Amino acid sequence: MRVARPVRSGGTADLRQLVDYDRAVFERFVRRVRRLPTRDQRRKRGIGHESLFDTLVHVLHAREVWLVYIVRGRNSDPELEALFEDPGRHPGDWRGFDAYARRVWGEVDATVRSLTPRSLDRRVSAFWMKGRYTVRDAFLQASYEEAHHLGEIIGALWQDDVRPPDMTWIDVNRDSRKRGPAAGR
Repeated sequence: MRVARPVRSGGTADLRQLVDYDRAVFERFVRRVRRLPTRDQRRKRGIGHESLFDTLVHVLHAREVWLVYIVRGRNSDPELEALFEDPGRHPGDWRGFDAYARRVWGEVDATVRSLTPRSLDRRVSAFWMKGRYTVRDAFLQASYEEAHHLGEIIGALWQDDVRPPDMTWIDVNRDSRKRGPAAGR
């Protein structure tokens, strides 16, 4: 049996690039879902978080927990309980979603700015996940979590004959460079 080994390549600049890509792709999906009729945005579809809207909210939840709380060592029951009960994390409309998304991405950006090459190998823990993992692993977990849930949205859009947004690394990064350094932020 082959055991997965921690990723050792990639520094803080690589993680910044990954976060920028994830945000640009996420925003493409938000725009696509937002343009759908409300009933299609909110319909229970049998995907992980039922509706397209709720799945997008969950992507923000995962990013916030991993990259704002876990990476910063904020893993106590009281801290996470207060976070999970925060009404701002449970938007009921696009206005609330936008406020929550700004909060999450702003805090993620602050986390990324605080990283050093040495800090990427620092051990972190989440109470629900056994094992040993690092700050770098947490960033990859948040990225893969987003990809997983956007895949669910892609499948749901295909079922409705709606074309999902393009999300290839090269095209997204090319588009970001065309818009300038603030693109995707």
